[in-house]
Amino acid sequence: MTFAEALRFWLKLGFISFGGPTGQIAIMHQELVEKRRWISEGRFLHALNFCMVLPGPEAQQLATYIGWLMHRTWGGIVAGGLFVLPSVFILIALSWIYLTYGNVPLVIGIFYGIKPAVVAIVLAAAWRIAQRALKHPALWVVSAAAFVAIFAFDAPFPAIVLAAGIIGYAGGRFLPGIFSSKNAHQKREGYGPALIDDHTPTPAHALFSWAKLWAYVGAGIVLWALAIGALAAAGGWDGTLAQMGLFFSQAALLTFGGAYAVLPYVYQGAVEHYGWLTGPQMIDGLALGETTPGPLIMVVAFVGYVGAGTMGALVATYFTFLPSFVFIFAGAPFVETTHGNLKFSAPLTGITAAVVGVIVNLALFFAWHVFMPAGRFDWISALIGGAAFVALFRYKAGIMPVIGACAAAGLAVTLLR
Repeated sequence: MTFAEALRFWLKLGFISFGGPTGQIAIMHQELVEKRRWISEGRFLHALNFCMVLPGPEAQQLATYIGWLMHRTWGGIVAGGLFVLPSVFILIALSWIYLTYGNVPLVIGIFYGIKPAVVAIVLAAAWRIAQRALKHPALWVVSAAAFVAIFAFDAPFPAIVLAAGIIGYAGGRFLPGIFSSKNAHQKREGYGPALIDDHTPTPAHALFSWAKLWAYVGAGIVLWALAIGALAAAGGWDGTLAQMGLFFSQAALLTFGGAYAVLPYVYQGAVEHYGWLTGPQMIDGLALGETTPGPLIMVVAFVGYVGAGTMGALVATYFTFLPSFVFIFAGAPFVETTHGNLKFSAPLTGITAAVVGVIVNLALFFAWHVFMPAGRFDWISALIGGAAFVALFRYKAGIMPVIGACAAAGLAVTLLR
């Protein structure tokens, strides 16, 4: 597999990565593990476990990780960058359309159909990832406990991660058969040998060293300092762009649990403190983020655009995603050296089981807001979502055809009302 082949795939992924993190991870699993066989399921899930623990968008970080593992640092930059860039420019264009033509029936109708399709994509993908990650009844129990903790008791996500990690560590010591997935991968995968297989030696560039770790951390700090310094020099520290750079740098370090976990923080800062946009605009931006490819946290580009135009969108994106690259390049070499070590992998397995429960909670949260607007059940929206789910789950339809069909249905319903 050449760098050019990988480049074409990562570019394609940037345009089809609908459905939030569960949908995006499902697409990568289908393409990289099942079809192309670039990486085995065991190595894929080990990388995913690490990305689940980090702050930031786990799907984008997973793409960066796999790109780095296959083609060094530039491979990671290309994979992670192309995962984000198409959605940035699409969201900038949609933000302009929203601010200019937001009340046009055509736009309203398309969004009406796409929203239930996204719910279906997330729910179908949540089931698929649960089947891959929860290989023992005990892990299903961990996942269910995490769901109850966040759904019924509003437990903070870091506390759930910490508890799941402790359970995984203890399980790895006292019940290793539950938390060791080596045999399960071999039995359940059945896709044939992979380019990077379970027993493929770690590439030389992926071996851990303290020198490489500090070099990546130092490079990240320099890139951050140069950018924030340039913004401050251009408009002062009190300027909108410099304030955005500082604010979204803080937000990037608080995104444990995905975009939904950080949205209250972004809302409080962007709407209430800085006044870059209004509350209703923030909600509409979330809807735009749900209906575009790329990570949901790309809603920050909408916030930046409304607050300071195209430059604001680019600044928000840069400072939100820069830490993600640093986390992967600095931490992945250590993680790669532990993929056969139960002492390190068992806590990550426990954390992944818990995160499945959290993802289900987030899927239900969004389904409630789509199917129960203003507290009343929208049966047409539910019908569109149900049809999309059947198409995806039963007939294995592609994501793009489903999105297109639902957008057409939503437009037809809106225009006929």
